[in-house]
Amino acid sequence: MSPAPAFRPARRRSVRLALVAASVTVTAATAAACATSPAGSAHTDTSGGSSGSGKKLQVVAAENFWGSIASQLGGSHAEVTSIITNPHTDPHDYEPTAGNARTVSGARYVIVNGIGYDAWADKLLSTNPGSSRTELNVEDLVGIKPGGNPHRWYSPHDVHQVIDKITADYKKLAPADAAYFDQRKKTFETRTLAPYNRLLSDIKAKYAGTPIGASESIVTPLSEGLGLKMLTPDSFLDAMSEGSDPTAKDKATIDHQIKSKQIKIYVYNSQNSTPDVQEQVKEAEAQGIPVATVTETPTPAGASFQQWQTAQLRGIERALAKATGK
Repeated sequence: MSPAPAFRPARRRSVRLALVAASVTVTAATAAACATSPAGSAHTDTSGGSSGSGKKLQVVAAENFWGSIASQLGGSHAEVTSIITNPHTDPHDYEPTAGNARTVSGARYVIVNGIGYDAWADKLLSTNPGSSRTELNVEDLVGIKPGGNPHRWYSPHDVHQVIDKITADYKKLAPADAAYFDQRKKTFETRTLAPYNRLLSDIKAKYAGTPIGASESIVTPLSEGLGLKMLTPDSFLDAMSEGSDPTAKDKATIDHQIKSKQIKIYVYNSQNSTPDVQEQVKEAEAQGIPVATVTETPTPAGASFQQWQTAQLRGIERALAKATGK
């Protein structure tokens, strides 16, 4: 798999939100008028549900991994706009535009990740209040405290929690379409996500307990969901995710784990391939340790959540099979 171009060779989580309030605030009347729009005939309903309200919910997701799920759950009854859509954009340091603010102001439903990952989105919401807007903060939903691992879209358990919550909120916002949203959820979980769920189950059944190494903390929720044993020190994983310099002690520990083949595979984020990570990848390959890649945001551009995650899981499965002979 060819690694995606790195978008943050030395990331820092400083959020530089340079919006002037007067230029981004949209009146409450405009926001209310934009909260729903007539359902367009260009959308084809393949869920088996029927329309009740004839309106589309206006939905905004700060990041497209949540936006992809929200769009598929909403079908033709939701218009979903994701702010972060470019694989080369660093969600931590994104600088919202006045257009983003207008989009948020007109939304009936907004999804943000929280946990310090998209503080710029919180600023947008507070700058553009909407009395009729419902907000989903994944941080609050899954109960991760500030300072915890923000990469919840890599936790299979949390992904299903988000699916449940989005569907429940859609039904509250458009009760006439409740049956439609229930059918969308059923189809998404049982058919659309079937390859994703099957890979998660198969990898866990076959490789649970296998020791692995990783380049940063985005891999941790997934390794936990797969039952793999993460040997890389948390302090190193967090430092790399936050753009800090890892300690010499941590680097020495990882070097030893690789050279002594304590880890069976090495998983790295190809969007954040720093010199330290590149050196670890090179050393792992030299020792015959299979290497798998993940990315922080969906790649290629336009990929759905399940296309992206399934491709990565297959790469991890191949690496584990090569390493263990299973």
